[in-house]
Amino acid sequence: MIYELTDTSKADHIFEGWHETLIYSCLQKVMGKIFVTDPDSPVSAMAYVGCFAFYAGVPDKELVMHKPDSFVVMTPQNEAWANCIEECFPKAKKATRYAIKKDTKFDKGLLRKLIDGLPEGYELKEIDENIYDMCLSDPMTRDFVSSFESKENYLKIGRGVVIIKSGKIVAGASSYTRYLEGIEIEVDTAEEERRKGLATVACAALILQCLDEGLYPSWDAQNMISVHLAEKLGYEFDHEYIVYEV
Repeated sequence: MIYELTDTSKADHIFEGWHETLIYSCLQKVMGKIFVTDPDSPVSAMAYVGCFAFYAGVPDKELVMHKPDSFVVMTPQNEAWANCIEECFPKAKKATRYAIKKDTKFDKGLLRKLIDGLPEGYELKEIDENIYDMCLSDPMTRDFVSSFESKENYLKIGRGVVIIKSGKIVAGASSYTRYLEGIEIEVDTAEEERRKGLATVACAALILQCLDEGLYPSWDAQNMISVHLAEKLGYEFDHEYIVYEV
């Protein structure tokens, strides 16, 4: 049987050493959930937030099979968990993601220069209650805000900026998730507006906003394009890891 863990501290030891802010979000009870098969003395756990699930401890097929009907990116702690996921979902798409170091020391002067690169005719704006609605209504920008329970919750603990052209959002960077010490960045640009530096401008603005508030803007890359953008902003690549898209 699967249980949602109410005292998430019982799972701290299971995820110990796994430096992933989405896991922090769940353990800190900021957002997301921790699932276990033994609520009293768990030895296995799944941290779930947004569309990401992280599996740690002793491999457990029951936990792997306990997934929502929607798309999930499953991240195994080790090879044993990877084998467990493959056995449960043999048709899962195996993919590589790229972890970025979590201790970046940013050059604020560089970030301000990058923001100055915003092309004429484009406007940089923070996500407020009106832009939140715009984000939620567009498939490209929905993930900027969709992991949060409500508009009120996003406006309280989320952070984000968008770039607007002719009244439409064409790019942006936002908190995919929030943990106590910072955010996990989500960034996207409309296909027809790419290669104009818009993502760079939006991310630089969001990073500066986070730094001004004492928050850490964490970055995890889906592909090498994202890695290169991160490096342009001052981040450093850490390592590759395997996920399963189910």
